[in-house]
Amino acid sequence: MNNYADKTNEWLFEITPKNRFFALNFKEIWQYRDLLFLFVKRDIITVYKQTVLGPLWYLIQPLFTSITFTIIFNNVAGIKTGSIPPFLFNLGSIMVWNYFTSCLTGTSDTFKSNAAIFGKVYFPRIITPLSIVISNLIKFGIQFGIFVIFYIFYFFNGAKLTLNGSLFFFPVLIVIMGVLGLGLGMLISSMVTKYRDLNNLVGFGIQLLMYVSAVMYPMELIKEKLPKFGWIVQYNPLAYVIETSRYMLLDIGSISILGLIYTIVVTLVVFFVGLLVFNRTEKSFIDTV
Repeated sequence: MNNYADKTNEWLFEITPKNRFFALNFKEIWQYRDLLFLFVKRDIITVYKQTVLGPLWYLIQPLFTSITFTIIFNNVAGIKTGSIPPFLFNLGSIMVWNYFTSCLTGTSDTFKSNAAIFGKVYFPRIITPLSIVISNLIKFGIQFGIFVIFYIFYFFNGAKLTLNGSLFFFPVLIVIMGVLGLGLGMLISSMVTKYRDLNNLVGFGIQLLMYVSAVMYPMELIKEKLPKFGWIVQYNPLAYVIETSRYMLLDIGSISILGLIYTIVVTLVVFFVGLLVFNRTEKSFIDTV
């Protein structure tokens, strides 16, 4: 009887509070990988399950935004894109920007939108924002396919388009955008548990951030036209990612090694700070949400 009692008291897992200053248990995340894939499936399928156009919204939004930017900024404001068709210039920038904003807005509401699940069952909370980043990566792949189609269309219609040798490093830029969006999202999500109105400012803040991230214009243009305010763009790590992505995809502009190093450093700092605050918040957020 004693041996049987000892075996029944042997637990497979023991859930304890995270006492370390910084905690990112990759082994535990791997153990819950099935749940991670389930959340990814939920984010991709169920969101548009009862909509009329379904996944076509992934394509409609960047296309209409690119058309709007082309009319306003290129035709009306007169922003030049060299030999690159303005629509293709805007589409390449917007699809990269959309991945960042999707990661940021999706993860910034993690605690509030998943409070019912978090209060009933245990699993690594980091899985929820990770699933959003992965599902948005699939959406980005769809939008990138549309970019390739228009690239081929313009190429065979006489546009002077050339492939850049650094194109192979383009996935690294997407990882940087995803990690930066994840870090900022976790930080905002943790703060929303105490300050509810902060979540309402995220959408407004993203719109303002887009204008200082060189999404619809080259970085050199802002330095030339508004030299007094050019430093705002230069200190924005997102601007270097957007500018570099255009350089890799369209062979336009330039690449700044120091700018990319600065971007990577800022991204890692934001991610680790966001993860630290996220881990601290998950211990007591259920009492405040």
